[in-house]
Amino acid sequence: MNKAEVNKVLPVFGRAVLVLWFLLPLVPIVLWAMSNRWSFPGTLPQEWGLGGVRSALAAGGVDAFVRSTSLALAVAAIATPLGAMAARSLVRGDVHIPGVIAGLLFAPIALPPFAVALGLDVLVLRSRIPSTIAVIALLTVAAIPYTTYLMRVAFGAYDIGYEEEARALGASTAMIVRRIRIPLLAPALAGAALLAFLVAWSDYVITLLIGGGRLVTVPILVASFASGTGNDAVVAVLSVAAIVPPLLLVIMLARLRGRVGR
Repeated sequence: MNKAEVNKVLPVFGRAVLVLWFLLPLVPIVLWAMSNRWSFPGTLPQEWGLGGVRSALAAGGVDAFVRSTSLALAVAAIATPLGAMAARSLVRGDVHIPGVIAGLLFAPIALPPFAVALGLDVLVLRSRIPSTIAVIALLTVAAIPYTTYLMRVAFGAYDIGYEEEARALGASTAMIVRRIRIPLLAPALAGAALLAFLVAWSDYVITLLIGGGRLVTVPILVASFASGTGNDAVVAVLSVAAIVPPLLLVIMLARLRGRVGR
């Protein structure tokens, strides 16, 4: 095998290893989801079935899935433009004491979520803010550091010359944003939205404490069943359901980057 053939094979082999690395841990979860009984020392389930699926549906799995999706989409819709605006201001130097502003923006990463949630729980109750709005607001704050960082990198590599040419040709600000800025930053915006979605989708502490147990999402439902015994099939079904939306979003993001790259 010559050098050219090796250079062609290595990327394919690397991608195959990477896919296997991520998918292999999911095999036991999928097997659990399709089994009614799988006891030690059996290598495979002793009894196949969809009892776990029926139990998950009866426990409100569909409602939790819809609630988690709506919550994550709302956080992504708010945190992505806010992060983009903050990143643009930091890159352009439009803010005073940018170091302090950047520190405040990235502070939620350093603060323990449970401490923040416990501290704000009493405030939310006393101010009578609806729990759903409070959860969305806090998760948005938690997601903004990620969207800001990603968009800060994107704006750092952004060529402002395209906008200056369009403005010289008479384009309005709205047209520049719609026709130039958003298309050029689309991959970064999609990546930032994905990160914000994942922050809200996978959250347990803030949703549980601020939601007061009334806002039941997929992570809360998974933890509820995982805390008991004999619920392995139900936990597996809910875990598979929790994996599907992020996986689809990652695939969509990869396809978007591929189209932009071409």
